[in-house]
Amino acid sequence: MQQSKNNLKPQDVVILLKIIALGEKSWFHHTIAQELGISQSEVSQSLNRSKYAGLIDDARKKVNKLAFTEFLLHGVAYAFPQQPGAIVRGVLTAHSAEPLNQIINSSEKYVWPYAKGNERGQAIEPLYSTVVEATSNDKELYELLTMVDAIRVGRIREKEIAKKELEKRILNA
Repeated sequence: MQQSKNNLKPQDVVILLKIIALGEKSWFHHTIAQELGISQSEVSQSLNRSKYAGLIDDARKKVNKLAFTEFLLHGVAYAFPQQPGAIVRGVLTAHSAEPLNQIINSSEKYVWPYAKGNERGQAIEPLYSTVVEATSNDKELYELLTMVDAIRVGRIREKEIAKKELEKRILNA
C-alpha cells in the first residue's frame, strides 16, 4: 500500500515552525531550504502537503496559526511519537531545554543525539535529521522545537506546560 503524497511528514512541522520563527521577515523556498539543510524541492513538496492539510495559506507563505497550533497540541504526539532512548551525548530538548527548563525542574535530561553536543541524556529522535544544525543559530526555532518535543515525549504535566507555552508563542507571533 503506497502512502499518499499528501500525508504530512515530520519535516513539514519543522518547516512551518521555521516560518513562524522568522516572524515578519520575508523568506523564499531556497532560504528556508538552506537554513534548515533541506533540499528546495523538499521544501516545496512540504509546503504543498501543508497547504493540502490547511496548515498554510493558498499562496504557501502564511501559516494558519490556529490550525497548526491545534495540530501541535492535539496531533503531533500521535502522528510523530517518540520514546526516550539510551543515554547519549547531544543537545538538550523537551523539558530539559529552554524555555521549559525554567519552569519544569527535572533530574531527567533529554537530548537530540549529536556527537558535538555538550550534554548527556536520554536520546530523543528529532523530527528531522538536520534539526540540530538548523537550530544552532536560530534560538526561536530551537525553543519551538523543544516545546514540540516535550509534547511528543513528556508526561502529562510537562505536556500541559509545553502546550501552554507553545500556544502563547505561536498565536502571539
